[in-house]
Amino acid sequence: MDGVVLSIWILRLLFLALLYAFLWAVVRVLLRDLRAAAHEPGAELGRLAVVASPGGEPAPGDAFSLDAVTTLGRDVNNTIVIDDEFASGNHAVLTYRGRAWYIEDLGSTNGTFVNGSPVDGIAPVAFGDELQLGNVRLRLERARR
Repeated sequence: MDGVVLSIWILRLLFLALLYAFLWAVVRVLLRDLRAAAHEPGAELGRLAVVASPGGEPAPGDAFSLDAVTTLGRDVNNTIVIDDEFASGNHAVLTYRGRAWYIEDLGSTNGTFVNGSPVDGIAPVAFGDELQLGNVRLRLERARR
């Protein structure tokens, strides 16, 4: 075998070994994250506290634990049911991405508001911010530890 062909084969094998090492590292990180998530099945990401509800349901003072994806609206299939005539069936969705909360209006008739400002598309939400869906106002709070 000629020296050039031999060096090309060595480079190919070295590249293949590095590729497998990279894939092994990615799999290890993913497994570690999955195991960590499995150890915290009931970890609460945040809460929505009812500030005002003219219709009475949900009652002011009630608080709801939030999942990574929480749907809000009048329909009974939502994570949090808002019993208000001005709320749409599928009004909005609150999502936890990375380390931040975002709300998205799902084309509701009367709109979704964050601290009195209308949401157009997706808007970031911070702890302490007030969401308004119909006549119901909710405050995003940190999870209880």
